[in-house]
Amino acid sequence: MPREVTRKQTKPESESFFAACAEETVRLGRCLGNLVQAGDCLALIGPLGAGKTCFVSGLAEGMDVEGRVASPSFILMRCHPGPVYLYHADAYRLQRAEELDEAGLYEWLEHGVVAIEWAEKVRESLQPDALQIEINYECEGRRLSFTPANPRHQEMLEALRKCAG
Repeated sequence: MPREVTRKQTKPESESFFAACAEETVRLGRCLGNLVQAGDCLALIGPLGAGKTCFVSGLAEGMDVEGRVASPSFILMRCHPGPVYLYHADAYRLQRAEELDEAGLYEWLEHGVVAIEWAEKVRESLQPDALQIEINYECEGRRLSFTPANPRHQEMLEALRKCAG
């Protein structure tokens, strides 16, 4: 009798991009901004000054939203209206992950795209299919690593690869 073969579910592979300067970080954000849609959650991770807000600035440009993007560290979230709203949140000062839920994370996702800086502090509150974007310094710039959580993210990364070309 043949043995039943089970497939092991593997986590999708990360896709990395190198940005030699802030303008290239913005450009990657702009490319992704052309691909996102309401309900998308972007979990931004990286050290202080790595370029998270710079990336979100490009994201906002690609989404064609209103207002200048600035770090929302002191107010938790900034809303940028546009064809699809951009909710730019910062979890740096949160004491508990539930504070993000209490502030309205799930309502924001109903109406737009949510980009959360310092997402590692609120992992428990993030939807399971948040696109993780880790930004780290390297000698000559920044490395942006995208970890997809679902097939749509895989498609977005393929399009991002072409755009970043």
